[in-house]
Amino acid sequence: MQTVDATSYDTTALLAVIKALQQENDYLRLQLAKARRERFGRSSERGGDLLAQLPLILDGAVSETPPARNSHSKSSASKKKISSSGRQSLPDFLPREDHVLAANDSCDCPACGGTLKFLGEDVSETLEFIPCSFKVIRTVRPKMACSHCDTIVQAPAPSRPIARGLAGPGLLAQVLVAKYCDHQPLYRQSAIYARHGVTLSRSTLADWVAGSSQLLRPLVQALHRYVIGADKVHADDTPVPVLAPGRGKTRTGRLWTYVRDDRAGGSDQPAAVWFGYSPDRKGEHPQKHLKNFQGIVQADGYAGFNALYESGKIVEAACWAHVRRKFYDIAEQQSSPEALQAIGHIAQLYGIEAQIRGKPPDIRCQVRQARAGPKLIVLHDWLHDTLRSVSRKSALAGAIRYALARWAALTRYVDDGRIEIDNNTAHAASGMSSIMPCSGLCRLELVSRYSCSRYTDRLAA
Repeated sequence: MQTVDATSYDTTALLAVIKALQQENDYLRLQLAKARRERFGRSSERGGDLLAQLPLILDGAVSETPPARNSHSKSSASKKKISSSGRQSLPDFLPREDHVLAANDSCDCPACGGTLKFLGEDVSETLEFIPCSFKVIRTVRPKMACSHCDTIVQAPAPSRPIARGLAGPGLLAQVLVAKYCDHQPLYRQSAIYARHGVTLSRSTLADWVAGSSQLLRPLVQALHRYVIGADKVHADDTPVPVLAPGRGKTRTGRLWTYVRDDRAGGSDQPAAVWFGYSPDRKGEHPQKHLKNFQGIVQADGYAGFNALYESGKIVEAACWAHVRRKFYDIAEQQSSPEALQAIGHIAQLYGIEAQIRGKPPDIRCQVRQARAGPKLIVLHDWLHDTLRSVSRKSALAGAIRYALARWAALTRYVDDGRIEIDNNTAHAASGMSSIMPCSGLCRLELVSRYSCSRYTDRLAA
């Protein structure tokens, strides 16, 4: 009898070990698949094969989303796209230079000798490019002396953007635009300028960039004041590779993004984004950046933002896109029907948002309370029921706990029409840093924080 009990106990223990190993294996597979997708795959969640299964798993789950176009509309759209794919006319603001080719050397008809009269003309356009060029501006200040008292009179020297600097404002702007907008490192710019016969070393260009960052600092500060002057700010951070001089490798810094954009709520205020750099991801950095801010911060679940909400001046609004991404990864890698069902529930919420985008906050609030509120109650009950039926150590349970732990912040958008359903506004702005475009004033903080490359860290190209 004891042998039978021992055997039964061993079997139970082995089954428990096997189950634990399977769960760990599933978790590692999920993490590996996520790492591969982040490194090599697409970032979009619009997987046709996956989303096509939604109606099969959850009846009406995507009924709130805008209806798909029928085949006739698709064909019409494709025809319209094809018909409009011809050569576009050149912009009217470009200067025109006319080269008139005379029909004949004389005014007489080459066939019969008769007088020619104007009938019409054919005009064709060719786009030409004038290469940039350098010029030297000589500032001449004549000295005048009084013939009676020997007083010398001379105009004061004009100020320069950089004290005792050789570069004018146009050249400084060119260097900054080439570096931060056109992705041209300083050593490449030095080679380009050398082809024009002008020798500008990389150290000289670095000095100019550093000096320009000081000139732009007041604009950066004005931009920061404008961004945090809003009632709601989208916040996010993204890793950036930073060169570590003398070590032969890079280290990881953080780029903090703060966005003011209320256009989805019907506001006509211009959108703006402010960037801040830090060498690490400590929570002290967003606390410093938002020290004078009071309002709503829409961000992800990063614990470094938690200290912002403790004072009560800042209200947290969470991001449904982060929640959806966790279920999407599970559904894609493990073919989990529960994860796919969760995506269907979230798709209903996004369908409602698509219909009220651009509406005033009060209208958005009314629609959300009437339509999204009941669906969130259903989703909340479903999450609790599903959590009780799955393994506590599974990835699905982790995704559910992530949503439930932030439920108050996730659902706050229902009662406040200013809040968005997700933080994709900040994610899109953070994505700009990977290609370093220039969008109005938004790049000035990068210029200010990154440009002193001769003296501090350099961003890895």
